[in-house]
Amino acid sequence: MATIAAREQAEPQALSAASWRALVAAFLGWMFDGYETYALILVAPVALRQLLPPDQLASLPIYIGGLLAVTLVGWATGGIIAGVLADYIGRKRMLMLSILWYALFTGLTAFAGSYASLLILRFLTGLGLGAEWGPGTAILGESWPSRSRGRAASVLQSAIGFGLLIASGVWLYVAPLGPAAWRYMFLIGVLPALSVLWIRTSVRDSELWLAAHERRRLARQRVASGRPVSPEDRALVGFTVKRILAAPDLRRRLLLLLLLSLSTIVAWWAVSSWIPFYAGQIAAKAGGNTQRWVALAGLYYNLGGILGYFVFGVLADSWGRKPTMMLYYAGALVLVLVLFRAVQDPSVFLVVAAVNGFFTLGQFAWMPVYLPELFPTAVRGSAISLVFDVTRYLAAAGPLLAGWLIVSLGGVSAAASIIGLAYILGLVVTPFAAPETKGRPLPA
Repeated sequence: MATIAAREQAEPQALSAASWRALVAAFLGWMFDGYETYALILVAPVALRQLLPPDQLASLPIYIGGLLAVTLVGWATGGIIAGVLADYIGRKRMLMLSILWYALFTGLTAFAGSYASLLILRFLTGLGLGAEWGPGTAILGESWPSRSRGRAASVLQSAIGFGLLIASGVWLYVAPLGPAAWRYMFLIGVLPALSVLWIRTSVRDSELWLAAHERRRLARQRVASGRPVSPEDRALVGFTVKRILAAPDLRRRLLLLLLLSLSTIVAWWAVSSWIPFYAGQIAAKAGGNTQRWVALAGLYYNLGGILGYFVFGVLADSWGRKPTMMLYYAGALVLVLVLFRAVQDPSVFLVVAAVNGFFTLGQFAWMPVYLPELFPTAVRGSAISLVFDVTRYLAAAGPLLAGWLIVSLGGVSAAASIIGLAYILGLVVTPFAAPETKGRPLPA
């Protein structure tokens, strides 16, 4: 019991090699996640022009929306399952399994021969993509001291920006390689599997999780003995999600955080994921090289997002989590309207896309910064994955709705302006969602 007590107080007070290794492992997993996700967004128009019958190309946005939707459904399902498993089998083991899974199915996507097979493979890839974030975020949050956790978490979240950036850069060079170029993008997605070798030998689970795991093991023994046990023991052996929903304070917190997640995730998938497609349309009207401008728009947008992630962490550690979140929601609301309603010149579009990315991508940093600080260790993986992933089931309708609106209203601009209003929800809910946690230790 002394060992457990010591581990429960083992939130790091100073940075160590284990802290940095946890950051690198989570960073790599999330960066590769970003590559696999954005590869689809970049190549979908090219791939579908090969896989769809010519008479279906007029509905291309709807078919693209379908691919994004099944990816999100897979993401949500994998994320919830992995978050729960991470509380039972460990953050490290679940992180490795998720990377291997999405690397395998991304590679197999290169061999898709029809729209139906592409849908199935993207769903399976989505299971792994969603599974990575929760375990990675949990192991990072439990391995860094409170005074610098916000900046570390924003560095972690920036990894997806680097992944999106890498995908854009790779596509810039791969796109001219001919009809099979989109398949090469997915074949390259196998490479992340190599990182698992390093994670397996160099990273260990946090002392906080090890303590919670041991407490759960001992509680199971006491319950199995048949002797009277405490309510705490019964809670420990219960299903993590049930424990969250049974506690009024955790349940209320979860529901309000789900509204924030809905604002962030629905708006991104239904609006920002169409930026490359919209950039291609603007470039075509200007007589430019469509694929080149699509890749450049992705590069500029993601560079802005990476900067937004880093700045979020600095502001969250100095101003506080909630004021920074409100700033980013407000910025995202304004920049969506500016980008999609006021810009028609390709060169200006790139600059505004970068500023848009600062807010619309950068705001995702609130999740790894804020969520681990709001739930106890025994249910942390489950809770943060629920917040991050449940709303993706609803978000899956976003690309489908956007695709339908694009076709019905005659363009991306009108659809983006309507759905982008979802950021208002984030502005309204943030003040009431949960307490400010700046500088506070993680709940044990």
